[in-house]
Amino acid sequence: MSQERRTAIVTGAARGIGAAVAKRLASDGYAVAVLDLDEGSCGDTVEAIKSTGGEALAVGADVSNEQSVTEAVERVANELGAPTVLVNNAGILRDNLLFKMTVDDWDAVLGVHLRGAFLMSRAVQKYMVDAKFGRIINLSSTSALGNRGQANYSAAKAGMQGFTKTLAIELGKFGVTANAIAPGFIETDMTAATAARVGVPFEDFIKAAAQQIPVARTGKPEDIAHTASFLASDGAGFVSGQVIYVAGGPKD
Repeated sequence: MSQERRTAIVTGAARGIGAAVAKRLASDGYAVAVLDLDEGSCGDTVEAIKSTGGEALAVGADVSNEQSVTEAVERVANELGAPTVLVNNAGILRDNLLFKMTVDDWDAVLGVHLRGAFLMSRAVQKYMVDAKFGRIINLSSTSALGNRGQANYSAAKAGMQGFTKTLAIELGKFGVTANAIAPGFIETDMTAATAARVGVPFEDFIKAAAQQIPVARTGKPEDIAHTASFLASDGAGFVSGQVIYVAGGPKD
């Protein structure tokens, strides 16, 4: 690894948005730690990066577990280099209406999204402060504005925005920026699962969603990867504490 090459960690990078972001950052020249709950599931993303000449490492970790996060970040630092870009993308769904939502449904979603982003950011910030350069990119969602059946997910994603703005305030003087990307409808396994839950064929689900989007299409994981690439760049050093809605139109 060259001395100039920076290291990035992308959580939830086995598939979907995380995989697209990991591949894009690798193409931008980063060594990428592809982190997911099951290390074995990261193989496809790692292979895709290596097949185009990039450097990647599969890392298994539970982002909601403090010890697991500590060990994972130390491994990345030792095997790839000090991580100075972090993309907190790991997430799960446990959708239900409030009166049917269990405490476990609530805790699981808040644990992965918010606790996970906190633990990962806390573990990585020391490397960023030492380097006097850092980029923290948190995945929020348009659901942060409220969405039926997602009290847990909406709360987590709204919390991610407040968390992001606070990190920007605290870490800015060390050359570290923190921003959030709030995707709209993106075609992933997660949205396919939502379609299945409501009993609608995915293609019909996509078509109906596109009709409500000003640019008249749904999003792809690559749309989010492009935005993450910009926020991770040197050129984005004066952009911090922002929530960017990547949703094909304006959001309140």
